[in-house]
Amino acid sequence: MMQFLSFSIGGSICGIGCRNICMPSLRITQSTRAAAPEGLKACSDDGLKKCKSANVQGTKVSKERIRKQLHKVDLSASSYDTAWVAMVPLPEFRQVPCFPECLNWIIENQHPDGSWGIHRLHPSLVKDALSSTLACVLALKRWNVGEEHVRRGLHFIGSYFSSAMDGKLHTPIGFDIIFPGMLGYAIEMGLDLPIGQNDIDAMFYLRDLELQRVTGNSFEGRKAYLAYVAEGLGKSQDWHEVMKYQRENGSLFNSPSTTAAALSHIYDAEALEYLRSLLQKFGSSVPTSYPIDIYTLLCVVDKIERLGIARHFSYEIKNVLDKIYRCWLKNDEEINTDMGTRAMAFRLLRMNGFDISSAALTQFGDSSFFFNSIQGHLKDMKTVLELYKASQIKILPMEQILDKLGSWSSNFLREELSTNSEHGLQVLSQEVDYAFKFPFYANLERLEHKNYIENFKVENFQVLKTSYTSSGVDDKDLLELALEDFNLCQSIYRKELQYIESWVKENRLDQLEFARQKQTFCYFSAAATLFSPESFDARMSWAKNGVLTTVVDDFFDHGGSREELVNLISLIEKWDENHDKQFCSEQVKIIYSAICSTINELGAKASALQKRSVTDHLVEIWLTLVKAMMKEAEWVKTKTVPTMDEYMANGYVSFALGPIILPALYFVGPEISVDAIGDPEYHNLYKLVSLCGRLLNDMQSFEREGKEGKLSSVLLRIAHGSGSTSEEEAIMEIQSIVDSSRAELLRLVLQNEGSVVPRACKDLFWKMSRILHLFYMKNDGFTSPTEMVSAVNAVIYEPLKVGHIFSLVN
Repeated sequence: MMQFLSFSIGGSICGIGCRNICMPSLRITQSTRAAAPEGLKACSDDGLKKCKSANVQGTKVSKERIRKQLHKVDLSASSYDTAWVAMVPLPEFRQVPCFPECLNWIIENQHPDGSWGIHRLHPSLVKDALSSTLACVLALKRWNVGEEHVRRGLHFIGSYFSSAMDGKLHTPIGFDIIFPGMLGYAIEMGLDLPIGQNDIDAMFYLRDLELQRVTGNSFEGRKAYLAYVAEGLGKSQDWHEVMKYQRENGSLFNSPSTTAAALSHIYDAEALEYLRSLLQKFGSSVPTSYPIDIYTLLCVVDKIERLGIARHFSYEIKNVLDKIYRCWLKNDEEINTDMGTRAMAFRLLRMNGFDISSAALTQFGDSSFFFNSIQGHLKDMKTVLELYKASQIKILPMEQILDKLGSWSSNFLREELSTNSEHGLQVLSQEVDYAFKFPFYANLERLEHKNYIENFKVENFQVLKTSYTSSGVDDKDLLELALEDFNLCQSIYRKELQYIESWVKENRLDQLEFARQKQTFCYFSAAATLFSPESFDARMSWAKNGVLTTVVDDFFDHGGSREELVNLISLIEKWDENHDKQFCSEQVKIIYSAICSTINELGAKASALQKRSVTDHLVEIWLTLVKAMMKEAEWVKTKTVPTMDEYMANGYVSFALGPIILPALYFVGPEISVDAIGDPEYHNLYKLVSLCGRLLNDMQSFEREGKEGKLSSVLLRIAHGSGSTSEEEAIMEIQSIVDSSRAELLRLVLQNEGSVVPRACKDLFWKMSRILHLFYMKNDGFTSPTEMVSAVNAVIYEPLKVGHIFSLVN
């Protein structure tokens, strides 16, 4: 069976690969099979400590091991590249090797079967082993040393030569050009190859086919690719043209093999210094690409975030990103010369609050830049996926460059998806498909974590011209921690949802026949975003108030009489007075009593955390909501048609996000000052997310609600257009408002300078925005009884599907 293996060009990932990968056994602990703690109390206050204690000692060890290795880049030695460096002659005396230490390393690092390479005879990387072994044989023969090593290497090549023409095996970049080229060098050197002439001719034929195929691609992309694999072309290559790709560090494409091959044909002091600097840093061998430190660190941070375990390493991640940001400001060549690295740096830095301008991606807005590169020549889906992800992090209306980038990158990826079966990119295609199905702004964190965990590949190596490892962090450690963490949290979610359901019954909310019973969806939206065990109080506040606002919304829509609505508002206004005999109906009593007890409970907890009384603020939030709902109800009853401005000014409040988001801010950690609550930033965050919610809801429900006589921005746009605005045009106009409001919301969330609302609090507004975009992506997912069921099950009930991972590692 085939499986994707990622490989990168100077940092970006391109990817065709194979399965059947032999990996070390994964350490599976008993707690990987989630065991739910007894009772909700086990998940809160003192009980939270019991939940934490469920983590085995091995997980703590894994955390410490990850913490120590997270900032480290540990590049493996490349037999292939070291061999090419070993072939470089002294500039002043070309009969003597310039780097004899590389020859010694080659002799000392041959495997017992005669091969060279970090994975020896890896089932899917036989071609890699053949290429590395032939390069080492050529280096030894070039200087007439290691005769026995040469003999054993040739024996290995002869034994596995048929694999070189096996199209089902993974093919390193440029193999069909480089390997035949090395065979030609071997023949010129007089090596007695244990290979039949027909097989050699077949390899030369494959090279000719590859060169013919290459000529049909973009001229600039082809030139760059042929320069990158120039060691396979030898004297037929114009080496002066190749040197035009030299970078500031003296290398060609950050590739020691390409740089060394050039030095075997023409002298260049900077290229020679590049190789010398590598040997000073790495000893007697070289990696297959250098530098790739920034890309490696970005990949580790990205993995950790997508696995849902970033909160365990916040300090280390901040240090890594601080370092990368300094490189960004200095226009570091590694970032500037690679599209994938720059796109990932842009995304991770911007989302972590660094001031990053989209101008850095300007040249990528035109697809020709990509197609004129090596990545474009290789149709590098991974690089384009990174560009697509970066295009979604839009925070300003004038960032048209991100729109252009998103347009061509999405088109490219969709086209490549349609030809997936031809390329065997199943795993990468799954990632692309997920990115389209759940855009960045409509993807809940816990859903993303679960998807990434279930599709995670425990592969500690990548492939360029040869295989290599780069990160000090072991993928197995990351996966183990993610499994442990997700399963522990999921067991907590199930208990908390049981508590919410019992709370609904205790407050008799289930007896209100007019009210939608949405406690599962309300709790799901909390658990999918406020997912850590420590966020118990925030989840409870979010979920309870979500249930209550749904009940109150239905009450004002159709469940209550005008007398009952006025009675409820009056009770909330007279909060401190005795209300035992002031209920005009049992319905009002149930609703008010639930609101009252919830506000008092949350107010007491929040006041203790904030070290000041906040209960009055919670009452004010609710009072503002019910008054806005009352105004909307009166418009409907009197058949008043408000202006769009009037509708929007009231509608963002009546959408009822206030009681859900705003009280939860008190429970996410930081203390929030009274000044921050009164600051325009606080209000703008609330208004923007509420506008998005109101308009998204309107676009999905206007037909149904129009029949019920309810107001909607879509219908108002059409009504105030005096017949000149069609339904389609009205929806397009409203979608434009949603898009701009979402971008402005994200800008405020990510903004550091001049911000008075703590980032942890601002994040809740963005989390709610993502929930809203997911719920209203196709229809009114909140009202629909089935639309969100699969998402709810994925986060709360269904265990991780990781059997395929265990079958691969065992």
